[in-house]
Amino acid sequence: MNTLISFASDNTAGVHPRVLEALAHANHDMAPAYGADGYSEAFAETVQAVFGPSARPWIVANGTAANVLGLKSMLRSHEAVLCAGSAHINTDECGAPEAMIGCKLLTVPSVQGKIRAEDCLPFLEQRGDVHRSSPRVLSISQPTEWGTVYAPDELAALKAFCREHDLYLHMDGARLANAAAALNLPLKAISAEAGVDVLSFGGTKNGLMSGDAVIFFNETLGREFGYIRKQHLQLLSKMRFMSAQFLAYFKDDLWLENACLANRMTALLAEELKGMEHVHIEYPVQVNAIFARLCKNAVAKLQERFYFYVLDPSEGTHPTVKGPLVRLMTSFRSTEEEVRALTEAIGAC
Repeated sequence: MNTLISFASDNTAGVHPRVLEALAHANHDMAPAYGADGYSEAFAETVQAVFGPSARPWIVANGTAANVLGLKSMLRSHEAVLCAGSAHINTDECGAPEAMIGCKLLTVPSVQGKIRAEDCLPFLEQRGDVHRSSPRVLSISQPTEWGTVYAPDELAALKAFCREHDLYLHMDGARLANAAAALNLPLKAISAEAGVDVLSFGGTKNGLMSGDAVIFFNETLGREFGYIRKQHLQLLSKMRFMSAQFLAYFKDDLWLENACLANRMTALLAEELKGMEHVHIEYPVQVNAIFARLCKNAVAKLQERFYFYVLDPSEGTHPTVKGPLVRLMTSFRSTEEEVRALTEAIGAC
């Protein structure tokens, strides 16, 4: 058993007790299979209550499936996805979009992980050229892989750009709860109402055991998604256990409670790290992740007690802090005692 204190990922946290209770309750009786059960019906109704009446949700097993199959519903194999170079679909999904869809990913320059409309324009010039993949979808992450958040005005600009240039807008919302908590906005305000066509909505990082949802807001899309889900091995027979998790997640805003706690622990960690001469925080701290340069001699010592990822082993370019880039991430299970233990250890290095 790993006894290190984890700041590696919110994926390392367990399942929220209220979600476990929901799973146990769903286990009491028999129920129809393949999503024809009462829990799954209630799940669809709940998603519409949270995201708006246009929402059409489908549960899949994980975030990669949500991203890839959501994109597949919008694309043909000769078309392309515009995304940031840091996007999860580009860096951490083992080429699944290309393998499963046959499409091409075109990486757009980004600022702290965020895409600007003007940086997409050069990629549209290749439309109509039979030798090149034609951009059809703009995919963004909210929050980004660098922990930054698109503000409502930034989302509005991307929505307008997509509408002007006949692009679909896809959002990787694996941590959308954390973004909504940071912005103090409802989930629908930064998804359905922001012009997103298809949302990959995650809960595993914020208290669920498993499962993500593909949520369609564009009524012209998703009509045949049931077939796509089945063909790609994502139709679970005992779907009620997936649906029951989401029902607990949305009940009494558990999603928000968990996300606020995770964000608050990271904010405390960032505050404690301020002023430490041997620490440089690389990106704005907005959700539950910090990306920081630590002096190289500190990392090995810290990893004797704490579990975290080294993203870039180079010394970087900061004038005084020479050392690797690490990610420090909190979850709904993180505590003040754990945060202070880490900061005291970093301060002592």
